[in-house]
Amino acid sequence: MAGSVGHVETQRVVLFTEDDPFVLESGARLSHVEAAYETYGQLNAEGSNTVFVCHALTGDAHAAGHHGDPERPGWWDTLIGPGKPVDTDQFFVVCPNLLGGCKGTTGPSSTDPATGQPYGLRFPHFTVADLVSVHRRLLAHLGIERVHGAIGGSLGGMQVLQWAMDHPGEVEYGILVCASARLTAQNVALSAVARSSITGDENFAGGDYYDTDLTPDIGLSVARMLAHITYVSEESLDRKFGRSRRSEQPTFEIDFEVESYLDHQGRIFLERFDANTYLYLTRVMDYFDPFADEAAATAQLAASGTDFLVVSFDTDWRFPTSHSAEIARVIGLSGRPLVAEEVVSPWGHDSFLLTVPRYHELVAAFLSGS
Repeated sequence: MAGSVGHVETQRVVLFTEDDPFVLESGARLSHVEAAYETYGQLNAEGSNTVFVCHALTGDAHAAGHHGDPERPGWWDTLIGPGKPVDTDQFFVVCPNLLGGCKGTTGPSSTDPATGQPYGLRFPHFTVADLVSVHRRLLAHLGIERVHGAIGGSLGGMQVLQWAMDHPGEVEYGILVCASARLTAQNVALSAVARSSITGDENFAGGDYYDTDLTPDIGLSVARMLAHITYVSEESLDRKFGRSRRSEQPTFEIDFEVESYLDHQGRIFLERFDANTYLYLTRVMDYFDPFADEAAATAQLAASGTDFLVVSFDTDWRFPTSHSAEIARVIGLSGRPLVAEEVVSPWGHDSFLLTVPRYHELVAAFLSGS
């Protein structure tokens, strides 16, 4: 029977130092990079059973289990645990917070060793390839050279794709869930509005709000509300809320139940996320374009040694199936083994976080090699 990994703790490690700095794809350098990460299950004697979890835009290292309250499990607890699709009775699972993050890994809210002040917008821009470089350094710290599988949804899937292309032989099974190899103009536009709501907040202070009593809460909460609408489907909102109201009289206050829901999503987001991290990670997604040179990308995929599972959801309108189909098309050109499927789910983009039986069946079978 499927269960929980139970109580877990987030670990931290310094991966790059002044004597061994991290050189980003841009050429910028970071003299201190710390990473927060969690692990579940046990590494086998051969070191061959690792599944690496790449999180999405607003995720963190806490993917499964709990930190003391079983009612508040990790963000992918539906998928990871004993007897679950990423089975911790079989696999050693590693999940870090991303570079640029705000939950323990070095990012814009971290202290710049050169100034003693938070980086803010002086933190260097980085790429999906840079995210992967930090993942690989973490694995080196853990003594792992190759992973059985790498899995990610949305931005997480982008990392898996980049990893397989750039570092042949390191990922045996790559699982991309509702991912994209190139954002459309609509995707970029939605993120641009979200960023504008943050930078336009009167308390943003050019990104240097850390040492003030005021933070860009309105801007960040509106950004979250906007994004959340794109993560769910029209059907799911109708199912949950329809046109239910709280008042019989017109008002500009919260009236419709869906308004209350979005307000709640915006407010709770403020408790766990940094506005500058939101700016940086959305920009990383905007610039991701690994198939810009299709011939080169096809050759990289052919040499990757990776088998791929590409999953999309029929009601996902943020990264619809056409995005996954394009990824599958180029993988198909490379000749690498591929399973690609659109899964029926009423929940939109957020389906990857939920218990959708067919999706879970695909992941479990793929990781088992069947």
